[in-house]
Amino acid sequence: MIEQINLAGSFTLPGTSIAVNRMGYGAMQLAGRDRNKLVWGPPRDVDAAIAVLREAVASGVNHIDTADFYGPHVTNQIIRKALSPYPDGLAIATKVSVRRGDDGSWIPAFSREDLTAAIQDNLRNLGLDVLDVVNLRSMFSIHEPAEGSIEAPLTVLAELQQKGLVRHIGLSNVTPAQIAEARRIAPIVCVQNQYNLAHRTDDALIADLARDGVAYVPFFPLGGFTPLQSATLSDVAARLVATPMQVALAWLLQRSPNILVIPGTSSIEHLRENLQSAMLQIPPEGIADLDAIGGNARNWRHTA
Repeated sequence: MIEQINLAGSFTLPGTSIAVNRMGYGAMQLAGRDRNKLVWGPPRDVDAAIAVLREAVASGVNHIDTADFYGPHVTNQIIRKALSPYPDGLAIATKVSVRRGDDGSWIPAFSREDLTAAIQDNLRNLGLDVLDVVNLRSMFSIHEPAEGSIEAPLTVLAELQQKGLVRHIGLSNVTPAQIAEARRIAPIVCVQNQYNLAHRTDDALIADLARDGVAYVPFFPLGGFTPLQSATLSDVAARLVATPMQVALAWLLQRSPNILVIPGTSSIEHLRENLQSAMLQIPPEGIADLDAIGGNARNWRHTA
């Protein structure tokens, strides 16, 4: 029997009854790879992917992040096979506004038809009648937030919410101006942007969202396709008898109480390491050393 872990406390998405443990799981790495096509096709070992998901949930994870364009379709189908019928209290967050080209490219898909089809694909492949959280991903730049109006696609998503296909709406890869624009159209429960020890563009945004009780969900918390590497990080990890990646996750959890982390892996061993980081407490001197990696002042730090 798998023992449940204290996963850094819980956070309730604003205006909802959805309370999730702050240590979640990102499902992107469950998809395979076909040469230069990343997050493409089935994994080499589907049974191993299923085992990772089942152990994550058995250990207390109740927030899974996914997208039907992972694979495409593959990741959601594996989630359904592994976990359906879904346990009470499990929240699945997905993303829309991207489709995949035959060459593996990531193509903006903002039209009404694209968004409606994406919602239906997610519902079908996850085996659900309604989606808990749908993040609209801005695609004015694939790799980072870039300005541009998201009013039209967000309005479509809000209409699908009113039809009962979506419970709550979030945003991904967005700027503060886009968040403000979106909140004039529909309540926003979470924002998902790239953020980690070395990538701190959203320091001020995290504090602003915390004041409003909105969740911030950093993607690539460990650096994504280029894992974090830092002598300072390694030194702090050695002092704590932990791995650098565990310390990087623990730093995020101590960074602000509205941060929800969703590290992904296709390995049970790495899953267990990630979950254990939720119980790691970094002392003030370690926090100071890690904060200095980004070269930013510490007056943005928000603690519970």
